[in-house]
Amino acid sequence: MISVKRLGHVTLTTPDLQRQLDYYQTIIGLSVIDQTRDRAVLATKLGLETLVLQRGDTASLAAIALQIAPGTELSAVGRELTGRNIPFEIRSGVTPGIASAIVFKDVYGTPLELFSDYAFAKGERQVVGIMPIKLGHVARFVDSARAGEQFYTELLGFRTSDWRTTVSVFMRCGPDHHTINVFEGEKPGLAHIAFEVKDFSELQRACDVLAGNEFKLDWGPSRHNIGHNIACYHKNSDGLRIEVYTEMDQMKDETLGYFEPRPWHEDMPQRPKIWPMSTSRNYWGLWGS
Repeated sequence: MISVKRLGHVTLTTPDLQRQLDYYQTIIGLSVIDQTRDRAVLATKLGLETLVLQRGDTASLAAIALQIAPGTELSAVGRELTGRNIPFEIRSGVTPGIASAIVFKDVYGTPLELFSDYAFAKGERQVVGIMPIKLGHVARFVDSARAGEQFYTELLGFRTSDWRTTVSVFMRCGPDHHTINVFEGEKPGLAHIAFEVKDFSELQRACDVLAGNEFKLDWGPSRHNIGHNIACYHKNSDGLRIEVYTEMDQMKDETLGYFEPRPWHEDMPQRPKIWPMSTSRNYWGLWGS
């Protein structure tokens, strides 16, 4: 089994590259660390690459980059994929921080870029926009949630955090409650990408940044039930939903098997489970328009 350690970046296509560059720099607060006419790589101010934007006909998810253990030979990953009859290729110079990656498609046909070694970008300290800590998770609409769980847990070492009946699953590759989550019932495609901020005061500031730049919240701020993160959502000018969140459930010790206790948990201890369909999206707060 391949063991993924963290989410690296996502690649998004956009029909208006410059407009999206302006948005992710001035509103989200990312920095461009590499750019050509049709492609740009962006990182947080702390030096973590989070996003590759490339010119395309539509706004959509084009790839997901995931880091495995540093020092892992990509050839060993290739042997694992060959044994499972999964085609792949090795690419070099993926981003300034990723010298090489092994690329193959997941069960939904989306390219995955697995890399082992990463070089941080140069950090910046000036305050611009929201300034997230990291890209936290990717959410997708899919035909089969069960197929996604099987692929990501059996091949890539993800653990299942929670189900909502049989129609949505939340999966983790580190202590965060979810890194990948998928939902059935909508046209297949990207549901949202999510950026983490350090605490609730920064989430409040993020809401003010969005409102001050005429980006209306369409959900939140609210605390979710599943995962219990406090979150707010809006749509950018490409129509893609962006989540900003903090205080997500953490499983610090996999052998204990429960999330770090919090006052708002429904169960003590809170363990991975199947939530009923009647579960509200929010512990508190409102779903917007």
